[in-house]
Amino acid sequence: MARTPLLAGNWKMNLNHVEATGLVQKLAWSLADGRYEPAKAEAAVIVPFTDIRSVQTLIEGDKLPLKFGAQDVSEHDSGAYTGEISADMLAKLNVSYVVVGHSERREYHGETDALINAKAKKVIAAGMTPIICVGEVLEIRKEGRHVPYVLTQTEGVLDGLTPEQVGALVIAYEPVWAIGTGEVATPEDAQEVCGAIRGYVESTFGAEAAAAVRIQYGGSVKASNVAEIMAKPDVDGALVGGASLNAEEFARIVLLSA
Repeated sequence: MARTPLLAGNWKMNLNHVEATGLVQKLAWSLADGRYEPAKAEAAVIVPFTDIRSVQTLIEGDKLPLKFGAQDVSEHDSGAYTGEISADMLAKLNVSYVVVGHSERREYHGETDALINAKAKKVIAAGMTPIICVGEVLEIRKEGRHVPYVLTQTEGVLDGLTPEQVGALVIAYEPVWAIGTGEVATPEDAQEVCGAIRGYVESTFGAEAAAAVRIQYGGSVKASNVAEIMAKPDVDGALVGGASLNAEEFARIVLLSA
């Protein structure tokens, strides 16, 4: 089964809504200059909540070949949860992707695999696609426990999902030690863990789900290293951080992945 790579640019807590529209316009121009073909590699911007409406209006109004997504979601449907954003709210803005369980959410907000699993289920129920993050810290990597550690996370975040649901979602392997550090896992490192994740999906949810699920690599991805990483058979895209804040650089990453 051919899997279309997904290059998702996670802006994190950067860019107000005016800056967001400027970057999206520049990204679209850069992709057009490079003769971008969405069928070969899907490009998405994962933006702060306050930018979503502006980005939606621009992408839909100008029919830009881009998807857009949110960086988090509440596990609650509605109610007295001040500051939370529900899956239904995001779905009404035509959001395509929602990142859940990013390592920064795990570290700074104490998010557990069980909570991430609950959020992913809300995203799926609302008709959107979760990008579910897993990954190890440097200590785990040095101890050689990274594969079983990540598979334990994968088991937790996918608990209770059907094979069809798993096949339709995105898993992002992000080694925490390589995020924003300039350090990057080698293509062999990325393939080792992404391949193990696909193997777990096959053994638990079946061959069809394993063939369909897209597995991204995330961690200091740049135009200079993305092609080598993407050449690995079980890497189906990238969750791009800082480099996605530069329209030309992110466009090069997308085009090199097509």
